[in-house]
This record gives sequence, structure tokens and C-alpha cells, in this order.
Amino acid sequence: MTLDYAVALSLVENLPRVNLTDRLKNDANLLSRATPLLEKARAIRARAERAGIQVVAWNDPRFPAALTTLTDLPPVLWYEGHLSATERPALGIVGSRAASAVAIETVSRLAAGVSALGITVVSGLARGVDSAAHRAALRAGRTIAVLGSGLDRVYPGEHASLAKEIAREGLVVSEFPPGCPPLRHHFPMRNRLISGLSLGVVVIEASDKSGSLITASCALEQGREVMVVPGNVLSGRNKGGHALLRDAPKIVESADDIVTELGWCSHPDAT
Repeated sequence: MTLDYAVALSLVENLPRVNLTDRLKNDANLLSRATPLLEKARAIRARAERAGIQVVAWNDPRFPAALTTLTDLPPVLWYEGHLSATERPALGIVGSRAASAVAIETVSRLAAGVSALGITVVSGLARGVDSAAHRAALRAGRTIAVLGSGLDRVYPGEHASLAKEIAREGLVVSEFPPGCPPLRHHFPMRNRLISGLSLGVVVIEASDKSGSLITASCALEQGREVMVVPGNVLSGRNKGGHALLRDAPKIVESADDIVTELGWCSHPDAT
């Protein structure tokens, strides 16, 4: 499958995702569905190139290897920055958008700690825990941001400068083409990529309706480790995270706890 066909396929509305990874390899019907969108795909690629946005297809050797284990990998990834950021051990960190001061302090400490050990932090560029994780990781290493919109439609808008900072040393990535708005149903799709790029996911301050629970669920389905930072039982802010503990995720309180749970040495690049 050529890059143009892969881009065109990513533009197909309501593309069935069940066993998409296997179907990409041998389903000729996918090519026939992509063919009418080839001209549009080429136009989007040209527009993206002018904006400094690059694209990589599922069958390109540079495509993140961690995602090839997914049953529904995206046909293409649009990105700014360095795909090589996906080659190092990675940890997903997710949590509340309306994070408490304690949660921000906690995630900042954890993200800086694991980043200093050579671990790449992956999150979703959202307000609260996500952005705090990215900023802390940038101080000691590099980070990957996964968007639920086109890379030229960063959401929330106030994080556009943060996205540019991440891209300088790390990676900003999306399966959605330039111009695509941040629609509600895009974020569960984004969450499976956060967990897919990571060997484990840490949940910090997630309520019982938190989108972070979707990321944790994806991680469990993908065979990734799920870890929870425990919190106050009185506020309700941690209800979702604590509920996860019934499914046997591990409690972590420090970067050392995370490294131990994932079986990494003190600096995973050395393994």
C-alpha cells in the first residue's frame, strides 16, 4: 500500500476498526474504498507539508513499532518532531483535567523522575495532569503528545506553544489529518494510542467518569501494565482510579516504584 493510499484510507468515514491491522495487509476491499479519496489525500499531504507536518504509513519501517501490536492500528500517523522518540521505553501518564494542586505536584514529580531515568513520557496534551506531565518531562528528557485532532488544530488552544516545545526534542502525533477538529469521539481513539505507545500507564486522580479510565482499559486490553497513584478517598476525585485497583493494577508513589513494577533497571537504555 502506497502512502497516498494509506492517507486516503484514513479519510474513509466510519472505517470499520475490527481487526483493521490484519485487514490492512490483505483486504483488497480497503484499497477500493480508498481510491475515490486519492485526490483529496494528495491535497491534504501537500497542505500538511507546507505547514511542516509529516506523515508516516502503517507499513513504513519508521512507523512506531509499539503500535504494530494493536489490532486496530491507524493507517497513517501525522507528526511533528522525531519518530525516534518512540524507540525508547515509554510510560503513559494520564489523569484529571481539573487536577488538584496535589495531583499536579505528584505528576510533576513522577514525570520528572522517570524522564531523568531515560523513560519517555506519553500523554494527551490535555489540561491538568497531561500538560503537567509533559512540562515536567521536558525539564529532564523528552515526551510524546498524542492529539485527538489535527496537528494544526491543537486542543486546548492554549497548549499550542507547549506542543511546539514538545516537538523540538520529542514528538507530537495524531491519526487525524490536518484541519480535523477535536471531536468528542476522537479522544477515546487517541487514548488507545497513548497506551499503545507505552509499556505501562499511570493513572493520577481519576474520577469515576474520567477519560483516563478509557486509557487504562485500553492498556489492559493491550497487555500493558496499569498503575494507580492513590489519593484522598473523601473528595471523589480518585474514585475511578481506586476502582481500577479492584482489577489488580499496582499502587505506585514514586518513579522508583514505576521502574520496579515495569522490571526496568535504573536506566532502561542500558537494558
